[in-house]
Amino acid sequence: MKENFTLEKSNKAVPTEKISGSQAIIKCLIAEGVKTLYGYPGGAIMPVYDELHQYQDKIHHVLARHEQGAIHAAQGFARISGNVGVAIATSGPGATNLITGIADAQIDSTPLVCITGQVHSHLLGSDAFQETDIVGISTPVTKWNHQITKAEDIPKVLAKAFFIAKSGRPGPVLIDITKDAQFQEFEFSYQKCIEIRSYKPVPDIDANKVKEAADLINAAKKPMIVWGQGVILSEAEDIFKAVVEKTNIPAAWTILGASALPTSHPLNVGMVGMHGNYGPNVLTNECDVLIAIGMRFDDRVTGSLDTYAKQAKVIHFEIDPAEIDKNVKADVAVLGDAKATLTQLLPLLNTNNHSAWHQLFKDHYKIEYEKVIKNDLEPVKEGLSMGEVLKEINIQSKGNAAIVSDVGQHQMIACRYADFNITKSNITSGGLGTMGFALPAAIGAKMAAPERDVVAIIGDGGYQMTIQELGTVFQQKIPLKIVVLNNEFLGMVRQWQQLFFDKRYASTEMTNPDFVAIAKGYYIDAQKVTKREELSDAVKEMMTTDGPYFLEVCVEKEDNVFPMIPSGASVSDIRLE
Repeated sequence: MKENFTLEKSNKAVPTEKISGSQAIIKCLIAEGVKTLYGYPGGAIMPVYDELHQYQDKIHHVLARHEQGAIHAAQGFARISGNVGVAIATSGPGATNLITGIADAQIDSTPLVCITGQVHSHLLGSDAFQETDIVGISTPVTKWNHQITKAEDIPKVLAKAFFIAKSGRPGPVLIDITKDAQFQEFEFSYQKCIEIRSYKPVPDIDANKVKEAADLINAAKKPMIVWGQGVILSEAEDIFKAVVEKTNIPAAWTILGASALPTSHPLNVGMVGMHGNYGPNVLTNECDVLIAIGMRFDDRVTGSLDTYAKQAKVIHFEIDPAEIDKNVKADVAVLGDAKATLTQLLPLLNTNNHSAWHQLFKDHYKIEYEKVIKNDLEPVKEGLSMGEVLKEINIQSKGNAAIVSDVGQHQMIACRYADFNITKSNITSGGLGTMGFALPAAIGAKMAAPERDVVAIIGDGGYQMTIQELGTVFQQKIPLKIVVLNNEFLGMVRQWQQLFFDKRYASTEMTNPDFVAIAKGYYIDAQKVTKREELSDAVKEMMTTDGPYFLEVCVEKEDNVFPMIPSGASVSDIRLE
């Protein structure tokens, strides 16, 4: 049977050697440049772990405290490095514990290769001990998955896995390998995959569509850009900045697009979406041309689709054809990698001013500043706000830290107020909204970028979902900075209960443990801040400590995050209080 994929060609004969399937897995990872992977051992993956022990000088295995911790760490590693993250687990519960992270990676376009062990092939379908159909379970949340029952298939399948995970719109791939395939010996050789028949990860660019887009942009009186993570994934930051500066178009971002253009850039007008900035949300429904770049028109961005940008011509730059017209109808769809399409677009664009249009954004910002921002960053009440904690972190890090946030009120505050001077600096769970994401993801991010300050911003609720990963921080000696903003509530749910459920705080108030004592139990330096006058020195101590550091900041219990677009409402109906 003819293979449906193409392997990298070489002028030399590819050497072979007779080795076991488990050793072949390790050699495949090494050939793909993997130096760090995250996992948890168990019976069905034990042969691979035995081989990993022999290759400690080439691959560093990080023992998580839970498989969910391993997969989120692999996500953080991938998000800050741009490389494929790798997670490994055993069969049954080990494999199913990866699913939340895999689903998170799928919706947030994060390149992962997940390897799971499986029971012996003759036991498949027999309900053997720790057998689950992980291929069936993971099919809806993976870009591709495959089960290997013969050792000889390992090199080609893993080559395909890495190619699929990283190419085009990235995503997670799961490879399930039976235990007998790990023991079998075969003649091993490895070549990277460079092409798969019928899989076209990057569409060809239609020059006519690029020209149509340029014509619309050049004729626009009130154009607006909304960019997403596609700009970062395609490494298009420089050409994107050139497009923005040449056209002088106000540019707003989705939470996963944050940091592609520095926060301080004069044409960066802020965040769109449910808790985004007032101006870019309201003016979405006043622009005449809406230029969407590498974003998918998520419901948290658009609000009611019936009223979203109906007056505007919509240009959609997108790598995934499935996203075109899925939520918002595009007048011009430009398919292709963002870096390539923007490179073709730039010389066709006219320089422009749009000064009157820019003034509208400034006017809306002034309104938002007086009603929201000033109160968040310079509160007059006694209790600390989440915003002033982010402000102090900005001061101490000079806006160069990578911020890894969990999910909830603190996430929205972090996205709104963190200074992002460097790309790949906002790492958070966007589409799935996974509580428990931040601590393990920050572990992976710090290991992938040891030269950068990495600060995890976490709520007291999400923190306790993966708090055990402090053990990984301690064992691996990771100089991570962990900040828990403690309001003793599941804050975002409580906010909705206050605004839409007559303040019935059903199961959202939390009785928390002594977080500082727990951190110190893991031999991590820690302190607790309860007063404003303690904050600056505490953040400074955290940022200047060589090793890991835990900081708990007690904030106002019932502060809300505004602006806010009520679920299903129009972006024009954004509330400032």
